[in-house]
Amino acid sequence: MITPVHMEVVFVGIVVALAILMATRPELTRVRGGKILAFLTLFILPVVAVALGYSEHMERATSTQFCLSCHVMNDFGRSLYVDDPSYIPAKHFQNNLVPRDHACYTCHTDYTMFGTVHAKFRGLRHIYVQYFGKVPQPAEIKLYSPFNNRECLHCHAGMRAFEEEPKHSKAPDTMSRINSNQLSCTSSHCHDTVHDVGTLSSATFWKGGQ
Repeated sequence: MITPVHMEVVFVGIVVALAILMATRPELTRVRGGKILAFLTLFILPVVAVALGYSEHMERATSTQFCLSCHVMNDFGRSLYVDDPSYIPAKHFQNNLVPRDHACYTCHTDYTMFGTVHAKFRGLRHIYVQYFGKVPQPAEIKLYSPFNNRECLHCHAGMRAFEEEPKHSKAPDTMSRINSNQLSCTSSHCHDTVHDVGTLSSATFWKGGQ
């Protein structure tokens, strides 16, 4: 099956071949057809190749496989298989509460290349650190800012089981505080066991999804 990556490679090959032709046969540009070919070679085909590559690689950047492709993220990937429902990412991943192929992106969308402008620069910073900087140990990795309830509410807002959960409804202002991010989902002694990579050495793991 021909993929955008294959098409990108083909376009790049065509551009390179035509550029070599233009460089070795400059007399071709003296005629109208040659000028059109040179214009396509220098401007149109490179733009098409970049567009194809951008679309493909940006889509790939939303995949769980891409997020875990850096060695330092291995333990975060392992934590998705911890056989303990108190680990929030593991519970969501194992029960298909988030799409497994895009699990990281679904829960951390504000930290990705597809979030705000700041998130895009953070994504570029991750790439820089991976290849040119000092890569931190897994236990040293922290969020740039506290996890926003907004990422949980993308899916849970309006869900009956969520809104009628006794812990969420026992106080009249609990839901409003959750919705306004005043009461954190992940750091208010509610769902505070997240990836917790420091405990993986003593954890047991679910084998069903591997």
